[in-house]
Amino acid sequence: MNTHKKMKIIKEIKVDLDKCVACRACEVACSGFHATPRYSSFNPARSRIRLIVDMLNDVYVPVRAGEYTPAECSGRHSFKINGKEYSECSFCPTSCPARDLFKEPDSGLPLKCDMCEGEQLPLCVQVCRPGALTYVEREEERVEMLKPGEMEIGLQALVNKHGLQSVLDSVARLSIKS
Repeated sequence: MNTHKKMKIIKEIKVDLDKCVACRACEVACSGFHATPRYSSFNPARSRIRLIVDMLNDVYVPVRAGEYTPAECSGRHSFKINGKEYSECSFCPTSCPARDLFKEPDSGLPLKCDMCEGEQLPLCVQVCRPGALTYVEREEERVEMLKPGEMEIGLQALVNKHGLQSVLDSVARLSIKS
């Protein structure tokens, strides 16, 4: 297998729990951005960010939707925050069969945060007045493994979709630019 190093931009939203006041503006902004047509409705059940609330202990944790997994996890850890125990499930961003936290309410399809693709900053960060959510980009060096035949599979898919001559023309244009 061939390997090569590549710089990848990692985008993340950091959470400062001490600043979150549970205003839920992040949920509303996210649901409006992802409505069809955009901003036509505001339904926090469709939001890709949810606020986990423990009102007794005054703890608010914004959690963003992560990857979908077809099975429940096998680990059941618990965390102690300010003397109160929470299950690992409470703060998990994964959409899974064990809970409906990050699923489209009408269709049941899993939701995933896309960082409000096309916007300079995710909307949840833009509307967070207390500053609990901050957007960070950093570069990380990643080692990528190329499996034998991976390029051929990709090229074959392009040929099947666009035709051999179109792919050859594109490769020729790319080689001139390089």
